[in-house]
Amino acid sequence: MAYTSQLHGKWALVTGASSGIGAALARELADRGAKLILTARRRDRLEALGQELAAQGTEMRIIIADLNDPVAPHQIYRVTERAGLEVEILVNNAGLGQYGFFHASEIEQEMNQVRVNCDAVVQLSRLFVPRMVERRRGWVLIVASTASFQPMPYITTYAATKAFDRFFALGLAEEVAQYDVKVTALCPGPTESEFFDVAGAGVLRQRGVQPAGEVARLAIDALERGKRTLVPSFRGWLGAQLVRLLPTSFVTREIAKRTGPKKAPPTPRLEEKK
Repeated sequence: MAYTSQLHGKWALVTGASSGIGAALARELADRGAKLILTARRRDRLEALGQELAAQGTEMRIIIADLNDPVAPHQIYRVTERAGLEVEILVNNAGLGQYGFFHASEIEQEMNQVRVNCDAVVQLSRLFVPRMVERRRGWVLIVASTASFQPMPYITTYAATKAFDRFFALGLAEEVAQYDVKVTALCPGPTESEFFDVAGAGVLRQRGVQPAGEVARLAIDALERGKRTLVPSFRGWLGAQLVRLLPTSFVTREIAKRTGPKKAPPTPRLEEKK
């Protein structure tokens, strides 16, 4: 490294670290000398990443947890407390989405997005940020999305949860700035990850994707500088500016035309009341 990172030697907790942006963020933090606590639900992938980073000399721990479980944030916190690990960098990266008609989707998948993308972010922040305030030092990265700048038909719930994440990050950033705790909302556009396959949103990949490693590098740069919002691609930044100037009805209509499913699902039948 050509410089000494502020994050060198500090413990960083990264959620959703088993793939995509989460794994890239873990690698970037390791490159800057941070010690890592990696958490995700897939043990095999998390252990593979852990072995890779440990072989490079990174001190680390692994916690298997599914943030769709409401008790998972507290379980993660208890593990770090019992091990005496001072988490000074919190990376709220874990998230999921679902593409398609809201009225035809599985309700549980819609609620999973709210639990992981919103509830877990609030819980983990509430558990770890008070210690940062006490120490008057800390960094919080919350992964939102360019989807947070406007409503997004066909990923309706996902976009709404990411708008929540972005506003939560910005409000929290102002609150804790006086304690020298930095909060950054990362708003990537389509990024090299499993998101499209898991969400069934392959149509969104056609717009082109940004390498996860590039997103991670720019994100950690922004976090160290205390930048409150980062849109890591020019296309995403330009889109975020344009939607502020256009009527929301026009924006959502155009998004629906460009990204909507080619075939509508059957109209559901209402059960007759007896």
